[in-house]
Amino acid sequence: MSLEVCIKKRLGKFLLDVELHTEPGVMGLLGASGSGKTVTLMCIAGILRPDEGRILLNGRVLFDSEKRIDLPPQQRRVGYLFQNYALFPNMTVERNIACGLCREKDRAARKKAVADIISRMRLTGLEKHRPHQLSGGQQQRVALARILVGQPELLRLDEPLSALDSHLKDQLVVELRHLLKSYGRDALLVTHSRDEAYRLCNTLAVMEEGRLLGMGDTREFFADPGTRTGAALTGCKNIVDAKKAGETSVYVPDWGVTLDAGKPVGDHLVAIGIRAHHFGGAIGENSFPIRVVEEIEEPFEWTVKFMYETQQDGSMPVWWRMPKAARPERLPERLGVSPENILLLYG
Repeated sequence: MSLEVCIKKRLGKFLLDVELHTEPGVMGLLGASGSGKTVTLMCIAGILRPDEGRILLNGRVLFDSEKRIDLPPQQRRVGYLFQNYALFPNMTVERNIACGLCREKDRAARKKAVADIISRMRLTGLEKHRPHQLSGGQQQRVALARILVGQPELLRLDEPLSALDSHLKDQLVVELRHLLKSYGRDALLVTHSRDEAYRLCNTLAVMEEGRLLGMGDTREFFADPGTRTGAALTGCKNIVDAKKAGETSVYVPDWGVTLDAGKPVGDHLVAIGIRAHHFGGAIGENSFPIRVVEEIEEPFEWTVKFMYETQQDGSMPVWWRMPKAARPERLPERLGVSPENILLLYG
């Protein structure tokens, strides 16, 4: 898939000003609520008209403000998986799927296409069932089948798992990943969940206040998010102001410590991030005395909040997390962090 988006759209005080180029596979649009993710999807689908710019899908112009091209949604060949799947409750599985072939007039062709996608999506035997008779995973497959039967060039997945409880969500993430991979369709996934983004997407585009902060390989982005927003969206618990103190060192005023980052530090550094699992009592690098201020027991791990001995009064405690089985009998008096686990964050 080749999707090129370079658009601007103003909605009241909010301005979407985004430029992105996708790569094959599943690309995630990751951002907090109100960052512009869904507005971007709606512009790509033709539901919203950008004020200016261009949208191309596989070389085909969907929108071009200068050339006055604005294809209607039904001509864009972009499938849309809704949050709640939007299945028609009074229709059978067969009829729900057939709705994705509204432009196909040949009854025999429609029947064959529906039968083929039912087999491919492992829905055989459920043809006469209605949505309330299906499991969550089966409903998801029916909704995807309804989209895929129309052979879209691009799938849009807008927070498809957000309305589910955590147990069902974990099951359906695995199911959705398998379906997208096995069917071979490229997709654009909107999510605010770092877990969904990591498990489903091979590339990520991070958005904030209508703008794109960065794009890249998902695992590389989690390893080095580059900005405060990126670090927060990927689940980093310890993000704190910092400034360059040397070629590879940073000074953290709130903590009163200088840390070796093990890599060149840019002049425009504004903060650092340290993930809560990366501290350790046996780590000799960047090791300083601490005092524990709170211990929180969770189902499978402990969260320990601590302050450095040199830390400023009124500053936020630092988070340290460990699996329950790894908790020492006595908590250490010093904690260290390896240089490679210090995230350098820029403006």
